[in-house]
Amino acid sequence: MSTDLPDDVPEVADQVRPVRVEEEMEQSYIDYAMSVIAGRALPDVRDGLKPVQRRILYAMHEEGISSNAGHRKASNIVGDTMGSYHPHGDASIYDALARMAQDFSLRYPLVDGQGNFGSVDGDPPAAMRYTEARMAPVAEELLADIEKDTVDFQSNYDDRLEEPSVLPAALPNLLLNGSSGIAVGMSTNIPPHNLGEVVDGVVHLIDNPDCTVRDLMEFVEGPDFPTAANIVGRQGIYDAYQTGRGKLRVRAELEVDEEARRIVVTELPYQENKARRVERIARDVNEGRIEGISDLRDESDRDGIRIVVELKRGANADVVRNQLLEHHLERTFSIISLALVDGQPRVLNLKQLLEQYVNHRREVVRRRSEHDLAEAEDRAHILEARLKALENVDSVVDLIRGSEDRDAAKAGLREHFEFSQPQAEHIVRMQLGSLTSLEAAELEDEYDDVTAEIERLETILGDEDELLGVIKEELESVRDKYADERRTSIVEDTGTVTREDLIPEEEMVVVLTEGDYVKRMALSAFDPQHRGGKGIIGTGLKDGDRVSTVFQASTHDYLLCFTSAGQVYQLKTYELPEMGRTARGRSAVNLLSLDSDERVTAIVNTDDVDEDEFLTMVTRGGYIKRTCATEFDNILSTGIRAVSLEKGDELVDVAVTDGESDVIIGTEAGMAIRFDETEARAMGRSARGVNAIKLTGSNVGTDNLADRRDWDGDAVVGLVCAKEDDDRDLLTVTWHGYGKRTPLSEYRKQSRYGKGLIDIKTNARNGHVVALKTVREDDDLVIMSEGGQIMRTHASEVSEQGRNTQGVRVMRLDDDDWVASVDVSTVDVSTVDEE
Repeated sequence: MSTDLPDDVPEVADQVRPVRVEEEMEQSYIDYAMSVIAGRALPDVRDGLKPVQRRILYAMHEEGISSNAGHRKASNIVGDTMGSYHPHGDASIYDALARMAQDFSLRYPLVDGQGNFGSVDGDPPAAMRYTEARMAPVAEELLADIEKDTVDFQSNYDDRLEEPSVLPAALPNLLLNGSSGIAVGMSTNIPPHNLGEVVDGVVHLIDNPDCTVRDLMEFVEGPDFPTAANIVGRQGIYDAYQTGRGKLRVRAELEVDEEARRIVVTELPYQENKARRVERIARDVNEGRIEGISDLRDESDRDGIRIVVELKRGANADVVRNQLLEHHLERTFSIISLALVDGQPRVLNLKQLLEQYVNHRREVVRRRSEHDLAEAEDRAHILEARLKALENVDSVVDLIRGSEDRDAAKAGLREHFEFSQPQAEHIVRMQLGSLTSLEAAELEDEYDDVTAEIERLETILGDEDELLGVIKEELESVRDKYADERRTSIVEDTGTVTREDLIPEEEMVVVLTEGDYVKRMALSAFDPQHRGGKGIIGTGLKDGDRVSTVFQASTHDYLLCFTSAGQVYQLKTYELPEMGRTARGRSAVNLLSLDSDERVTAIVNTDDVDEDEFLTMVTRGGYIKRTCATEFDNILSTGIRAVSLEKGDELVDVAVTDGESDVIIGTEAGMAIRFDETEARAMGRSARGVNAIKLTGSNVGTDNLADRRDWDGDAVVGLVCAKEDDDRDLLTVTWHGYGKRTPLSEYRKQSRYGKGLIDIKTNARNGHVVALKTVREDDDLVIMSEGGQIMRTHASEVSEQGRNTQGVRVMRLDDDDWVASVDVSTVDVSTVDEE
């Protein structure tokens, strides 16, 4: 076959080049993938919007369809968006518009819809010709100042118009409303959050740029779904915020009504199809997978969700509830915090998400300030000309009247009065009515205002702190305008089967050692003894280890464990390993994330704490701090900060106070001070506190306990609370096992930060004070030594004596042993065995 080309083949054929099919397919696929990633499926980290959402809002902005304008047909909005900015099908644009109007999809809907925009039953929106829409007020915050050159614009698809590449976003929309999308080879699924919490987190980040994700989680508790429901456990939240990926268990809100024999569901997990879920529950009941249900009704209306599950006679409500949770009313929500950063997809943790938003707002405020500054300077330039013209009004008028035309007048003004071209043009156009004295006063006032504005804008542009201050102020304004209460609760992860119900409730003795070993033993295993006894072995110890804490609690108690480092952990007693008296215990690393030199110094039973009470803390160095109990409602598995400490200081004791009590603080050297708790004002968890007592010398910073015993100084060992007419006694126990009871009335009230009174003599026989407790005669004492001996005795066995006495022997110790910890039990003891 001849390969000669005919003479009439166009010259363009010479430009044809051979390519390999696989190379062309690879490049085309990459181009397609990047187009989907950047132009369709993933949100921009700055404004949290996908291109179609951004174009819908901008089209509404251009058409004046604001929150205070009338609703416009959705078909009109879709048509404007498609014709000007988004060259795709009208169905995809309307789907995006409808979702932005759904209050069950977005935590803060961006579109105010009128008509049927779908439902939680999976019903589709009505056709766009039937529905109407306008921007929601929150959406206007995303577009605020867009006309002030705050963001870059790009050509639309046919180069007729320009559209913003990103919106100014006066609120962090990506976290507020979340986003989901599937691109090529990647996907994103960011849950919605509470506006108030996110703004508080951003403000904290601005103030503390070196803060950690855990610090931010003190403000951003977790996702806040528009459909409320419950997030089970905090580990998934922590994983998502720390790494950008995590899994949450979202559980429906349901109530078991034993009297009416029914279970009522009032909230469903996010993105759950209610009608389909009710249908599947009914199917499982009919097929026998779920037993005990006699009827199932969906009584939901516009006021909210209400699914009623009627129980059969004799059915176990808890079993039915657990079955519903296991199969239908609990689902997993996977978080993937993937967003576009500078056009590239990145998985971001919580801090990085907020940092990207702050960087965006920094650029927006800077550009807006530059725009406003230019306008203000132009206005000041004109005002200066007008004021100068007023000062020389006769000369200016004569010059203009004597000029042949406008151009000559402008030239004369520039020559004789040194006006610029814009100033001269403005003077020529001035009306005679603006030459009045009243007009002059108004011009001077306006000039002063413009000058002040220029100075303010120059300060913002020249000082990074001022610029960040503007960002904070605007965020706080948005928060005050739109913030609402959290809807989604974060509940403890107890699983669908309650383990606690399978554990008998009994009193336990919990032992913690400095080597991080822990165990619990039944209190009944220790028979009461008279004072002066040696006790029995309470725990086996590893070489070099010592007992640090002993306390008594019920198996069903929820405990707040405060450590020497100022951290607090939440612990359930029944989660601790139960072991015999001679067992060493098990490492507590999986229960309490303690550092090597950190130990538990105080235990608070949450059953003893009411919402309006305070947790009053005292440190070894003599500082006291009160914090509202509600600050400790949500504690991470890794603990949270309870008090900030100075270097070398440590938290030694915590007491529950009601705001109307006195506190008594005791020291190692046997001093005690009593004052009104209100002398230490309530503070947040991150505060250090105020001075409580003046110490003679200090043991603070002496880490080795043996060094502390030889120290001549002093340190706080504990605190108790008391009332004016309190009939209890103050129990003081020393290192060598001596102690006494003294009526609380013998400790007169003083002012905070005094030296206090002598409580007990700390001579060579007694040693320093180790514990301070309030007791009644019928209370039980559980005393444990560092060597592992434990003794249980009646409080009445300890003699009642006055202040400044030596006390009596409470527990007999070996020469190389010391009292480690004392706890008070209110469990009744009917008999006391003889030694």
